[in-house]
Amino acid sequence: MKFVKYILPALFAFLLLNCKDKEVKKEEVLRPVQYQVVGNSSSKNLRTFSGVAKAGDEIELSFRSGGIITKFNVKVGQKVKKGDLIAKLDNVQANLAYEQSVSALNSAKSAMTTAKSSLERIKSLYEKGSNSLSDYESAKNSFQSALDQYESAKRNKSIQQSQISYGYIKAPKAGIIATKNNQLNENVSAGQVIAVLNAGNQTNIEVGLPENIINKIELGMNPEISFSALAEKKMSGTVTEIAPIVNENSATYPVTIDITDPTKEIKPGMTANVTFNFQNEQITTNNTLVIPVKSVGEDGEGNFVFLIDSKNGKTGIAKKQRIEIGGLTVDGFKIKSGLSEGQKIATAGLQTLLDGQKVKLQ
Repeated sequence: MKFVKYILPALFAFLLLNCKDKEVKKEEVLRPVQYQVVGNSSSKNLRTFSGVAKAGDEIELSFRSGGIITKFNVKVGQKVKKGDLIAKLDNVQANLAYEQSVSALNSAKSAMTTAKSSLERIKSLYEKGSNSLSDYESAKNSFQSALDQYESAKRNKSIQQSQISYGYIKAPKAGIIATKNNQLNENVSAGQVIAVLNAGNQTNIEVGLPENIINKIELGMNPEISFSALAEKKMSGTVTEIAPIVNENSATYPVTIDITDPTKEIKPGMTANVTFNFQNEQITTNNTLVIPVKSVGEDGEGNFVFLIDSKNGKTGIAKKQRIEIGGLTVDGFKIKSGLSEGQKIATAGLQTLLDGQKVKLQ
């Protein structure tokens, strides 16, 4: 009994110490912090924007006439060859109009043949003196009229035949069906996009740039491209198109960038990060330090930033630093005092940082 009397308190003390050790370990989990070096020239020259991957040749498929879809067997992601049938309309009205044009052509041809025979007969009689000149002229006019009607009927037949072909959609190029907007037995109108075909192997990035940047972009520039879905794999691109007018929906200027070495992993619709290096542009003036707006906090005593004091470049201590800000530029706040070039400042999550908190650098 004495053994149990002494062993139970010792076991309880051991478990209590073990729990405290675990609590200490939990407290040692460091908060990740994004940072930027103040006055770093590369950060001044680099600007990153979000873009969207698109097929180099994106073709919208539609009928040139309206009707009910009677054949539409392709699926999204299906590969098609040039000339493959994509979809077909019922073409009831077009077929009826074509049959009527054929009938009209036959009638016009018969009338023309009759008029021609009559002209030849009257001409022969006129030359023999048995018919008058007026009869001969009347026969020529009748033949010419019948001939005109025949030519008009031929053109109408050709037009109606084309109308039938407007009820078919064939792949203009080899590619992959990207989207499919309609189904069988749906009634569609002329020009309505029923599917999108991604043709060719080239992949583009479309990015919208603000008005304060667009004049710095030139054809042939080579921005760096990365995709978060591809583990931030770096690629290069070339600016091929710069829109001269703003997009009303986004209030930005669309810019198209060809990816130099696209991979099969890049799918249309993926979000891309496009980084431009304006190394020849003067983004700051008079050696004034500029820091991002998101790195500046404000409380009852004024503006502040969190300096990151780090010796190993992996972990550090966040220290609250009072600063005096100046004017606001497109790149951030100008700094009047409180910071010097080369210092590290936190650029995200200021609301949750504490003065003296140990953090992990990202």
